[in-house]
Amino acid sequence: MYRYDEFDRAFVEARVAQFRDQVERRLKGEITEDQFKPLRLQNGVYLQLHAYMLRVAIPYGTLSSRQLRMLAHIARTYDKGYGHFTTRQNIQFHWPALAEIPDALADLASVEMHALQTSGNCIRNISADHFAGAAADEVADPRPYAEILRQWSSAHPEFSFLPRKFKIAFTGAERDRAAIQTYDIGLHLKRNAEGELGFAVWVGGGQGRTPILAKKIRDFLPHEELLSYVTAIVRVYNLEGRRDNKWKARIKIMVHELGAAEFARLVEAEWENLKGGDLSLPQADIDAIEAYFAPPALPDRPEGDAAVRAARLDSRTFSDWLDRNVVTHRHPDYAAVTVSLKAIGETPGDISDAQMDAVADIAERYGFGEIRVSHEQNLVLPHVARADLPAVHDALVAQGLATSNIDLISDIIACPGLDYCSLANARSIPVAQQIALRFSSLERQREIGELKLNISGCINACGHHHVGHIGILGVEKKGGELYQVTLGGAADEHASLGEIVGRGFGPEEIVDAVETIVETYLSLRHDRAERFIDLYRRLGAAPFKEALYGAEARVA
Repeated sequence: MYRYDEFDRAFVEARVAQFRDQVERRLKGEITEDQFKPLRLQNGVYLQLHAYMLRVAIPYGTLSSRQLRMLAHIARTYDKGYGHFTTRQNIQFHWPALAEIPDALADLASVEMHALQTSGNCIRNISADHFAGAAADEVADPRPYAEILRQWSSAHPEFSFLPRKFKIAFTGAERDRAAIQTYDIGLHLKRNAEGELGFAVWVGGGQGRTPILAKKIRDFLPHEELLSYVTAIVRVYNLEGRRDNKWKARIKIMVHELGAAEFARLVEAEWENLKGGDLSLPQADIDAIEAYFAPPALPDRPEGDAAVRAARLDSRTFSDWLDRNVVTHRHPDYAAVTVSLKAIGETPGDISDAQMDAVADIAERYGFGEIRVSHEQNLVLPHVARADLPAVHDALVAQGLATSNIDLISDIIACPGLDYCSLANARSIPVAQQIALRFSSLERQREIGELKLNISGCINACGHHHVGHIGILGVEKKGGELYQVTLGGAADEHASLGEIVGRGFGPEEIVDAVETIVETYLSLRHDRAERFIDLYRRLGAAPFKEALYGAEARVA
């Protein structure tokens, strides 16, 4: 994985020292909170309901075991013994004391981590497919290109004060596991008919108050022109994007109002002045970055099939885990393992310091010291020998991290909601916990099959409710919490936005409403092969509205 060079190290250390001085001045009362706010946001520090929150960047979702141990240390030393992984492959610590945050940042810098550009109107942490570099269906590993954009965008003088925040995601496979159509820029690494590498370029996606899926503005961009073309996109947005209205400042609004064709024309015109110039990537530079991302040497382990067969026969628990949490690797003797952070009744995405240390140990012993963070708020061990899967399973069971529920109804994406966030209108965590408990039977979850349920505590959509097969949005109504349901969303290569099905439900009703939706699906599907999203696209919202609202739906 990428290692800091001298510039990276000096830059991050200088920023830590600068922020330490800013914090000292704030604590002494030399600057006000209003003056301090833009300074702390540039360093990933938010002020939430009860305390400051520190958001740490995990570029393209890749961690070393050493870095994960440092995150465990941060949780123990500066927080309450846990961290929360987010839908943008970051980790948040919700209880640090402001006076200690500079020390936490210094500790992070010692293992080549930081919190820069995890907030503010800048290019945020760049995301990627969590199976990148390991997936059997991948054309090429997109992370070297994500790293190139990370280096380019860090404290970029032209793009540090954009009209609004800006997010970029990469995938290197036809199956989109990075939700690129929900990003300001989504980049799909592919090969053309001649076998050349390049990118399909999507622009103008986003969720929040105005959910919009990105539009493809270029089917194939030569990979050496990635930097010049992205510069052209961001430059057009920076010059023409709205700054007079926060709710209309995202690039998605600009693309929507201009139309994709006109926006593409503006980008291509700007790009004419950039392509083939200083921003074109020399192959030697691409090769140098790619060398950092070379996969580990994977010795052949042909004994894996026999070991897995024996473990399947010996343990139904292992067999269930193998079916749900283990996927094919590009090397036939290996697999990628998803570590579920969705134990039934727990907070989705939360992990304790002890569990972080344990995952780091498992990664070092069985996974070449590498860990990934998924946008579904789970962890991944990307390179595990199939022969070691029984041992990895047992080690995860001992830590409460082997729940066999990936892509099932209890694998819920949820934001922190009103328990932490000052922007939230409603609680997300208790609803997620109650739904998981209602559907706690693994046998029932397997009967239901793939069903992605996402929950947000406010319209900002940090829980990605718009693209959940079932989406739940918490809103405030007459001083109480109300939960609005959307159906039919998806974040993959066939992305779609969910449709609001009707009036909201109170906290005491929402779990029953979800159960009604699920039972309606089960009663109508052709067979177990027809997933919830497939049935919804076949029948639409009508049968679900009828089941939820009865005569009320018919009148409407």
